[in-house]
Amino acid sequence: MRDKKQTFIEKLFECNQHKKRLSEAKNRLKDVMPLDVKSYNDLESLQISIIDQMIFRFSKLQDTMGEKLFPQILYLNAEEVKKMSFIDRLNRLEELELLSKDEWMSLRKNRNEIAHEYSFNQDEVVDGINIIYKEVDNLLRIYSDIHNYCFEKFDFVGKADILKGSKDETI
Repeated sequence: MRDKKQTFIEKLFECNQHKKRLSEAKNRLKDVMPLDVKSYNDLESLQISIIDQMIFRFSKLQDTMGEKLFPQILYLNAEEVKKMSFIDRLNRLEELELLSKDEWMSLRKNRNEIAHEYSFNQDEVVDGINIIYKEVDNLLRIYSDIHNYCFEKFDFVGKADILKGSKDETI
């Protein structure tokens, strides 16, 4: 069986990669955001690709955090994770002051809505892109809090070569 600590370190590294790419995508879109239907239709192929990258990395970061990091943080804190529902995990993380359950669920709802990005209703597409663009900062802030908590709480995280330098990065 894989070492839980090593798996946890690898998931933090994965999240760091998603965070970097998500931040890059948001930065590259700053000159065209927010969109309206006309400006959306006028976007170049490269800009559409960057929007796709932003949506993909937003989803991947949120999924990896929710499915991998959250249960592992609780496990490493000696919590009985297997019997917890996802909402119970969020409640416990909220008690630890790592996130707001309502904010996380809102981010998840918005992310799920953009999954229909290629609908025929361009107003919905544009609204979804604008919402995700706006919510990137909230997701990155939550990740920053989680990331910093892991470095402070778990000694093995700070000792991991693969994570060297990520503690000092601006998130």
